[in-house]
Amino acid sequence: MNSIKISGGTPLSGEVVVQGSKNAALPMIAASILCKDISVLHNCPHIIDVYNMIEILKTIGCKVVWEGNSLIIDSTYVNSYEIPTKLADKMRSSILMSGALLGRMKNAVIPYPGGCVIGERPIDLHLAAFKQMNIGIYEREDGLVANTTQIIGNTINMAISSVGATENVMLAGVCATGITIIKNAAMEPEVEELGRFLNKMGGDVKGAGTETITINGVKNLHGAQIDIVSDRIAAGTYILAAVGTRGKITLQNAPISHMNALFEVVEEMGASYNLENNNVLIDASYAINPVKNVVTSIYPGFPTDLQSQLLSVLTIAKGISHVSESIFEARFKTVEWLLKMGANIVLDNNHAKIIGVEGLHGEEVRAKELRGGAALIIAGLIAKGNTNILDAYYIQRGYQDICKDLAMLGADIHYE
Repeated sequence: MNSIKISGGTPLSGEVVVQGSKNAALPMIAASILCKDISVLHNCPHIIDVYNMIEILKTIGCKVVWEGNSLIIDSTYVNSYEIPTKLADKMRSSILMSGALLGRMKNAVIPYPGGCVIGERPIDLHLAAFKQMNIGIYEREDGLVANTTQIIGNTINMAISSVGATENVMLAGVCATGITIIKNAAMEPEVEELGRFLNKMGGDVKGAGTETITINGVKNLHGAQIDIVSDRIAAGTYILAAVGTRGKITLQNAPISHMNALFEVVEEMGASYNLENNNVLIDASYAINPVKNVVTSIYPGFPTDLQSQLLSVLTIAKGISHVSESIFEARFKTVEWLLKMGANIVLDNNHAKIIGVEGLHGEEVRAKELRGGAALIIAGLIAKGNTNILDAYYIQRGYQDICKDLAMLGADIHYE
């Protein structure tokens, strides 16, 4: 299943259930090793990044099994603090294992993380925070070695609001001696969810999801069960696919309270939406309006993980749109393929000017990263004719079965 075939031009219609959150699941999987017990993550997505994290856990001694969409992790007998390079290379979230291993074993040997190539992802914030917590850091050419005799809480002032660094400090600090305070902490919902899980495990974390997180270190944690929140990026991808195809869909179990920035943009584009319980009804039957200037930002701003998908939709808006990327410096890699499909986009550093065209046409294109790959799917759904997306592996890293979901909404799409 290394490519995706799409025959486009059909408005999406119907209902689909939103998967569990990738970005909430991964730090929880890391957190599960902080105790000598069994934890259960319900509504865990079956995606490649989760599978890779499971393999990491197995290499350090954990037992992991699936029961439907529930992931059961027995971390009683963790016996190693070294992560194999071949596994770390596959995903950037492997860096979260450093905080978890330090919290459990006071040692960690972590290769530099891999994942999508969408710009620099410095881990300096992680390392600087660890050093402030009495953790020694020794960098090697292929990664880092971290160790300590005792993690000591401290006040960590984040130079940049970083989700990964915030989560790593939480993982290291939950069993630290004393109090850890994270200032300028990332406020993303997934950080809040990690705090909720750590508290279920017996931790004392306050303020997760705000700019200041306070962690009172505890001696021991125990296993816990949690329902993983639905994936706001997967939900947003399907909403934008509906807008791009001028469709009408209902998303069940959507994380509505986490998606306000997207709803504002959807409304600006001329689509209507109705929120009821955890369901979202999107009606995009009308022409797509351009947007004045969407700037990606940290939460609660417009998420960078939906920027590429938005670009695909704006290629057929009735006018000129502007999109600026403020998080990653190389997140316009999809533009070359959109141009091949007939789009009119002018790039100026991290700003895109999108001049709407009448339509796109199918082409053979290549996914280069996860969200860019999802954007190409939307472009293929919009386009007339057939689109073939190579390197679909990237898309499977974050979407449980995007082809199945979109087929349920009437799309002609399948893996090959």
